[in-house]
Amino acid sequence: MNRVGLTTLKQIAAATGVHTSTVSRALDPQKRHLVANDVAERIAHVAQSLGYQPNRVATSLRTGRSQLVGVLLPDIANPVFAPILSGIAEALATEGYSPIVADAGNESAQQIAFVDNLLNQRVDGMILATVSRDDDVVGHCLDRGLPVVLVNRFEFRDRVSSIVSDDELGMRLAVDHLVSNGHRRIGHVSGPLDTSTGLLRRDGFSRAMAHHALPAHIEEASHFTREGGVAPARALIGANAALTAIVAANDLLALGTFDAMRMLGLRCPDDISVVGHNDMPLVDLISPPLTTIRIGHREMGQGAARLLLKEIEARDGRVQHVILQPELIVRGSTAPWRTPDPP
Repeated sequence: MNRVGLTTLKQIAAATGVHTSTVSRALDPQKRHLVANDVAERIAHVAQSLGYQPNRVATSLRTGRSQLVGVLLPDIANPVFAPILSGIAEALATEGYSPIVADAGNESAQQIAFVDNLLNQRVDGMILATVSRDDDVVGHCLDRGLPVVLVNRFEFRDRVSSIVSDDELGMRLAVDHLVSNGHRRIGHVSGPLDTSTGLLRRDGFSRAMAHHALPAHIEEASHFTREGGVAPARALIGANAALTAIVAANDLLALGTFDAMRMLGLRCPDDISVVGHNDMPLVDLISPPLTTIRIGHREMGQGAARLLLKEIEARDGRVQHVILQPELIVRGSTAPWRTPDPP
């Protein structure tokens, strides 16, 4: 057997009894349809058994494309991004593309530096999970002719395609669940309002509360992190002694709300019910298990990759927005509100 990376198309052709051009088409995702399925499958099997690896440099010279896609994340440690990345990689692989992932943080200058570095590696496009509502990085990419798709966020200037969850519906599901369980004094720990997720979930919460003719108590977190959720949750509870429930803009902020409640000697859900947003991995294993809004993150990643591949192919600048439907997942962090017994 040849060592990985040294097998040639000619060797695969000899092993399968077909012409080298047939092997080339069968192993090219964009031309595979030109080869009969049984022949293409036989070629793929032999190529794998011989340890064949495509020559990316040669492919790039021939097609003018690197078949690399840059993916910028604001915080790779956030568990939400694991299924998004998995979906991106899965969809890209079906077309022979690979992702280069950068943990770019939340500072625009640092994100732009990452984009320039990826441009030097000749990426064919970018998937951004980092954007604010009016984002400099998007403009930087577009000025350089780089196709861009946004995932889990979008910008309000409507310059590029995006795939997001229906944030307003998610908030309505959370509020309706709490109201149906007797809660009337409900607070919201919002995400940063310079992001679409922070603003839209905040606005969705306010509209859902108004629908039930209830006041909306809101405190903004500076970051979508567990630590970022502590101060606004404490502020909500301190300013509203009769608060019975809190809706957090994401699951990490909900965990910060748990921390704030423990600091104040409060129990969840006995004293205050808590709802998160995202259904990130493992929130069903914490105590109490977190009631949350489930988002199809893998589907979101797959959709972002497919949108970008279409843009790379067409280069027509057509903007598309895909909105996924969220789902309420009820667990142990919410319970019916019981009016305390009189002393």
